[in-house]
Amino acid sequence: MITPFVYGKEATGEYFTDREEETARLVGNFSHGINTILISPRRMGKTSLVTKAASMVDKSEILIVYVDVFMCRDEVDFCNKLSTELIKQTSTKFEEWLAMGRKFLSSLSPKFSFGTDPMNDFSISLNFDTSNPEVDKILDMPQKIANEKGKHVVVCIDEFQQIGEFRDSVRFQKIMRSHWQHHQDVSYCMFGSKRHMMIELFQNTSMPFYKFGDMIILSKIPEDKWVSFIMERFESTGKKISADYASQIVRTVDGNSAYVQQLASLVWLASNPEADDHAMEMALDLLISQNSALYEKTITDLTPCQMAYLEAMTQGVTTGFSRSEILKKYRLGTSSNIKYIQRALSEKEIVDITREGSSFLDPILPIWLKQRIFK
Repeated sequence: MITPFVYGKEATGEYFTDREEETARLVGNFSHGINTILISPRRMGKTSLVTKAASMVDKSEILIVYVDVFMCRDEVDFCNKLSTELIKQTSTKFEEWLAMGRKFLSSLSPKFSFGTDPMNDFSISLNFDTSNPEVDKILDMPQKIANEKGKHVVVCIDEFQQIGEFRDSVRFQKIMRSHWQHHQDVSYCMFGSKRHMMIELFQNTSMPFYKFGDMIILSKIPEDKWVSFIMERFESTGKKISADYASQIVRTVDGNSAYVQQLASLVWLASNPEADDHAMEMALDLLISQNSALYEKTITDLTPCQMAYLEAMTQGVTTGFSRSEILKKYRLGTSSNIKYIQRALSEKEIVDITREGSSFLDPILPIWLKQRIFK
């Protein structure tokens, strides 16, 4: 029997739950040509949400193009990726791909590379460098394709914060915005998981993409929605779980969407046929074990002060790290050292620092730390 939960990939169809308000807002933005910035930590369902919204727009009027730039190291990689996905996802035939490549990119001598499935798997390499003015043609491709197809084009760019890692990133951002802000038949949805970088890109008044679109910061799905979803998914396979156990699953992983689905799946596998204390314990132990190697790698290069900060967090400290009693108890050094610790842990994507305080980005990490490190 196939597990009624999904994780490690997009949650679609019956595996997708709640997000009615965010979905409606995103569909509205796609339909009315409004740029969108979507921010949330990893594994909170951004891609699933974008996919859900994309499936609900009027396909006769709107073309959706999805571009994942996580592996792009510079603007050359970005332009190659953007042009590849634009042609691949707005065309349906092999001959049309080649024709579009020649039409829009002829001056860049595009080279097509085909995979094992040449009708679906290909990439484009362009003959240019970062100083080549032909980059303008690539950035204007979405508008040209919109004109060609007679449809509105929505370009969804996943892990957009990667742009901030490029050499001379601000210059490239200025070039991108100078083109994209004039596109009348194209809108952009930029989403990313590194919150501090995305905030810097879109809310810093000195950055090119400041106020570029409607910003959506994805919050956690309410616990009651998850509880209903978990109970229904169990029942759909002839198994049972109480509301209390379903709630315990959600609280254990602090409402993290992917972890809720993963832990619920492990509990479902251990339930025969009803979830109980034994099934819950087995599932959590297995989840922690599956992530142990990752966590060991995560803390390998941390300084003693950074580890001490994490220890304080596992014991419930979320604010007030500069107080003398906290500094002394956890040997954190001086109060001026705290901001450097926080910046380092934030950049390593271990801790999220907000006005409300510090929180772990991975909700299983503090459980592992308390069991294996801070015993």
